[in-house]
Amino acid sequence: MGRVTSRTPVLRIRGEQRTTRPDTVAAEEPLEIRLAGTPLAVTMRTPGDDFDLVHGFLATEGVIAGPDDVAGLRYCDSVDADGRNTYNVVDVDLAAGVPIPDTGLERNFYTSSSCGVCGKASIDAIRTKTSYDVAADGVQLPLETLLALPDRLRAEQEVFDKTGGLHAAGLFGADGHLRALREDVGRHNAVDKVIGDGVRGGRLPLAGHVLMVSGRASFELTQKAAMAGIPVFAAVSAPSSLAVELAREVGITLVGFLRGDGCNVYTHTERIVL
Repeated sequence: MGRVTSRTPVLRIRGEQRTTRPDTVAAEEPLEIRLAGTPLAVTMRTPGDDFDLVHGFLATEGVIAGPDDVAGLRYCDSVDADGRNTYNVVDVDLAAGVPIPDTGLERNFYTSSSCGVCGKASIDAIRTKTSYDVAADGVQLPLETLLALPDRLRAEQEVFDKTGGLHAAGLFGADGHLRALREDVGRHNAVDKVIGDGVRGGRLPLAGHVLMVSGRASFELTQKAAMAGIPVFAAVSAPSSLAVELAREVGITLVGFLRGDGCNVYTHTERIVL
């Protein structure tokens, strides 16, 4: 597997002090996803949990509905200048009867660590419909449980402690218990990895759960939550207008600026027990 972090020399300036020292940075490498040998997507990600990432990406894009839709997946030969496998290509075999998406019509499946929807033809093309009735999820979340989530997420960010440069996504139960956590240079990758863990475990829809992210709440991340059947999506930073619109439409409770003793609840406030 590729490295999650790497070491590099830096000039460290602190006031009048100047020192040269090694520093730890988060690794960022491309991952190409292929279907039966045909390239489908390239994403810039932090190596690790790649099979979770692939399952989560395919599920949130509507290509697969569960683990039975994947007949097999493997790393392909992808060598560096020294002939070593970089583990940067994953080939997926879909199960019989699962259609291969036509990427030429709606999307060029290229994503970067900063933007997960680059290449989408239009907003209509990315308003993927979820097969789960998120609005009908009757989960109730005590406010004190919600307010405790950022600290619990931060406490589990092992790689962030070393680099300060990774996004985190955590899946919590309504009791505040952490079910899964993943880190990545791309916020959408971190979410795909968490959801992919649920896909591989056959646990979709992720009803009664909270998706918590360390950054902002974008349209794409809200869509991923909807595709996985997650009723509550919380972020430590701000949501976008499209994220609010989509959350209201599909029935997700969207929480932003979740930090300290406060938060903003933008949609479906009835799930938060005050």
